[in-house]
Amino acid sequence: MKAIISDMDGVIYRGKQLIPGANEFVQRLLAEKAPFLFLTNNAEQTPLDLKLKLEYLGIRGLTEDNFITSAMATAMFLKQQKERATAYVVGGGGLINELYNVGFSISESRPDYVVVAKSSSFSFEQLKKAVRFIDAGAKFIGTNPDMIDPVEGGNEPAAGTILAAISAATGKRPYIVGKPNALMMTLATRKLGVHPEEAVMVGDRMDTDIVGGMEAGMTTALVLSGVTTQAMIDDFPYKPDHVFDHVGQIDPAQL
Repeated sequence: MKAIISDMDGVIYRGKQLIPGANEFVQRLLAEKAPFLFLTNNAEQTPLDLKLKLEYLGIRGLTEDNFITSAMATAMFLKQQKERATAYVVGGGGLINELYNVGFSISESRPDYVVVAKSSSFSFEQLKKAVRFIDAGAKFIGTNPDMIDPVEGGNEPAAGTILAAISAATGKRPYIVGKPNALMMTLATRKLGVHPEEAVMVGDRMDTDIVGGMEAGMTTALVLSGVTTQAMIDDFPYKPDHVFDHVGQIDPAQL
């Protein structure tokens, strides 16, 4: 049986609404003792937040070790680059918490990095500060490139829209740590103790989940419960190995 690495937004839930079949999918993984991880570009929440969210939605039996977020990956990457550095953060508590965990300080006094994630409270004042810090030499880091996130009732702007605004004002492109960067995939397979060819990437985005999994050497499974529709697949120069309406249709033993 292959290891399962699954996205969350648009795969397990949309906003605060569980996607049909998601609980059955997770319980199947647990019952069959399949190695699995949730690999999410969500940088707003910690693994504990995500575990509690799934419990609230009715999914039981998970631990914090079942999750890797783009905030965790970003913090690990930055620690490798520079010990005990300083960062100005546009983003939520999940990202700030992970940076604290690796010894970073949050600062508005000539920070080493400007680290940007999705933020529901993003303001012109934050945009102005981020631009000035980057112009002064701070390195520009993004947790993920997603332009929209699927929520109940439609979609909402995500980290990529904030990154685009800062990039337009500075003329500089961010280094993005999250999917489709192979770094996230490497962290996941390393944590599960498997080679990429022994893993399946399950996601709802052709431009992050599927291309990232494909480039890492994984089998890919697209679900149509998030931002990608059947008609959109042909817009890309690559295809997923499998396509499902939702994760409830996935039998890990048959992938």
